[in-house]
Amino acid sequence: MALLKKKDKKRKDLIEATLLEDYKLDFLDEEAGLEFLVDFFQRIRPIRLKYFYHSDELLIDMNKQLVDNQLLLSNVRSAFLSQLLNTNLVPALTESGLYQSQGFGQEFTKRMTYKLLPPLQEKGDFLYVLNHIFYNKGDYLWVQNIPRQIWINFFEIIGFKGSSNNASVTKQLLKSTLILSYRVANLGLDKELVNYLDENVKGNRNNPFVLQNLISVQLETVLKEEPSNVKKINDLLKDLEDMLLASISCLQDVQKNQSENGASVSLTFTTFRLESFLDRMRILVDSMNQDEHLDTGKFVDLFRLLVRNEKRKSSIRELFSQTLGYVAYQIAEHKGTKGGKYITTTAKAWWKMIYTAAWGGVIICFIAFFKLLLHLLNIPPFWQGIAYSINYSVGFVAIEETHSTLATKQPAFTASAVASSLDSKKNVGNPNLYQLAVTVARVMRSQNASFIGNLMIVIPGSYLLAFLYDKIKGHKILEGVHALDTLQDQHPWHSFSLLYACNAGVFLFLTGLLAGYVGNKMKYEHVAKRIVQHPILSLTMSKTRLEKLGNYIEHHSGAMAGNIAFGFLMGMSSVVTQIFGINFDVRHVTIASANVAIGCYGLGFENIQPRFLWELALGIFGIGFFNFAISFSLAFYVALRSRGIKMREYPEFIKILWHYFRKHPLRFLFPPKESSLATDKQ
Repeated sequence: MALLKKKDKKRKDLIEATLLEDYKLDFLDEEAGLEFLVDFFQRIRPIRLKYFYHSDELLIDMNKQLVDNQLLLSNVRSAFLSQLLNTNLVPALTESGLYQSQGFGQEFTKRMTYKLLPPLQEKGDFLYVLNHIFYNKGDYLWVQNIPRQIWINFFEIIGFKGSSNNASVTKQLLKSTLILSYRVANLGLDKELVNYLDENVKGNRNNPFVLQNLISVQLETVLKEEPSNVKKINDLLKDLEDMLLASISCLQDVQKNQSENGASVSLTFTTFRLESFLDRMRILVDSMNQDEHLDTGKFVDLFRLLVRNEKRKSSIRELFSQTLGYVAYQIAEHKGTKGGKYITTTAKAWWKMIYTAAWGGVIICFIAFFKLLLHLLNIPPFWQGIAYSINYSVGFVAIEETHSTLATKQPAFTASAVASSLDSKKNVGNPNLYQLAVTVARVMRSQNASFIGNLMIVIPGSYLLAFLYDKIKGHKILEGVHALDTLQDQHPWHSFSLLYACNAGVFLFLTGLLAGYVGNKMKYEHVAKRIVQHPILSLTMSKTRLEKLGNYIEHHSGAMAGNIAFGFLMGMSSVVTQIFGINFDVRHVTIASANVAIGCYGLGFENIQPRFLWELALGIFGIGFFNFAISFSLAFYVALRSRGIKMREYPEFIKILWHYFRKHPLRFLFPPKESSLATDKQ
C-alpha cells in the first residue's frame, strides 16, 4: 500500500471498517454511499501520477477482495445504487464529453471561461458525484491505464447489469436518449451536411438522422403507456439500434465524401458532434434493453470516457486536437494519395523514379547556379532574399510541372501513405504489420532512387555549368576564399550544416502540410465548377477551356502553394542573419551538392585534400539524412495523430521490421527481382 495516498485521519475509513465487518451501508443513504465510493477508489488511486501504471494491480486486488468478502461486495453495490437512484444522470449522459456549442469558436470561448471559473454543479447531479470521487486532475490517466477487461470484471462482479432495469434509471436513460435524438435530427438536417449526403437519403423520409427520432418518440409512448410490454419495447429498441447504425453508416459516407471533395472546420465540427451523439445513444439504447444482457464493455467505455471528459472538459489542447484532427486527417489523406506515386514496387518503377529524379537534378543545377549569379548582384539583403526566393520557387514549380522528382519533397507525402496502412477507418481488423514493414522498405528504396537520380546529375551538371561560365566569361563564378567558404558551409563539423539541414526538414514538413491544406480547400470550395460558371470568364472563354483551367487550378494549386512557400522559406532564410542578426540558415541536400561541385571547380581538385573531399561527401550524406528524417518523422507523427493511431499499440512492429531487414537487407536499397515480389505478400 506504499503507492496509496494517505487518508484523512479525521474521517472514518469506510472500506477499512467494512473489512473489519464493522460497517453495513444502506443504499438509501446517498451521502454515505458517496463517501464509501470515495474511499473505495482511493485504494486504487496511485500516490503519485507517475505510478499510474500500478493501478491495474490495485484494482485486480480489490476484485479479489470483492469476491472473497460478501459484506464488501454488498456495500459496493449499495454505494453504486445510492448514486444511480438518487442523482440526476441526464447531464452526465447528454453533456459530458459531447460538444454543446454550435461551432468551434463558441466551444473555445466556453472552455476558456471554464478555465477561469469552473461551471456550477449541484449535489444531486451525477457529474458532481463523478468529480467528487475522481477529484484529482490526472485521475483519468490511471482510470484509462487499467485494461478494459479488468474494469469489465469489476462491474460484472458487483452485478451492475441488474441496476440498469430499475424504473427510475430507465426513465432517465429514456429522457437522455430523447434529448440526444432531437439533437441528432437537428444536425442531420444541417444544410452543409445534407450537401454531402447521398441522393437517396437527402429527403426527410429516407434521412436516418430524422427516422431515428421518430422511433425514439414511439419508444417514449410505449414505455409510458405499456411499460410491461417487454417484447414491443425490445423490438423498438432493436429498430432504434438499426437506425442508429444506418445513421453512422450515412455519416461515414459523408466523411468519405469530405475526403474526396474537401473538408471545412464547421462541417468537421458537425460530423464530430453527430458521431459522438450517435455513439452515446447506442450505449443508452443497449442499457434500456430489458433482456438483462447489458453490454458491460460498452458501459465501461462510457464510464472511462466520462471520467476523462470531466477531467479534460476545459482543455483547450484537447479541443484543438479533437476538432482539427479530422481536418488534418483530410489533409493527410490528400498527401497520402499523392504519396502513393512516390513509393515504387517493381524494378521498372524504381528505374523510372531515378529517371524523373535525374530530370529534377537538371533543374536543380540551374537553381543553384542562378542563385550564385544573384549573389553577385550588389542589392540590399531583403531584396536579395526576394530574388533568391523567386529563383527557388520557379525552379521547384518547374520540377512539379515537368513531373520530375525532388528527393526531399517525398517524405512529407510518403509518411501519410505509410500511416494510412494502420488506419482503423480503412482497415477491418488488425493491420498487417508485415505488409507495413514491406511498405517501409519500399519507401526507403524509393527515397534512395530519388537521391541517386538527383545527385548523379546535380554534381556533374553543376560542375559543368561552372566550367562553361569560366570559359565564356573568362573567370570563375566562385574562386579563392569565396569557393573555400562555400565548401566550408557544407562541412559536417566545420559549420552548422547538419543543424541547418534540420531546419530545411521542418520547412519541407510545413510546406507539405500547406500543400495538403490548399488541395483540400480547393476541393471543398468546388473551385473547378465555380470557374466554369464564372459570369465574366464564361463570356470570354469556351466551356472546354474553362473546364481545363478549373481542373488545373483545383488539382495543382496545392502543389504550387507548397513549392512557392518552400522556395520563399529557402530564399529568405539565407538573409535572416543579415537582416536580424540571427544565426539561422537552411541546407538542402541537392543545393548543397551543387554548391560543393561549383566550389570544387573554383578551388581546383589539385588544391583540395582527399580527406577534405571525403568529409564533404559525409556532410552531403548527413544533410540528406536530416532533410529526410526530420520531414518524414514530423509528417508521420501528424498522420498518426490525425488518425488517432498510437504506435505503442503495435510493439511487435519493430521486431517484424528488424526480422524483415535481416532477411532482405538489400530491399531497403534496391528493388527485388520480379520473381521475388511474391515474398513481399503475406
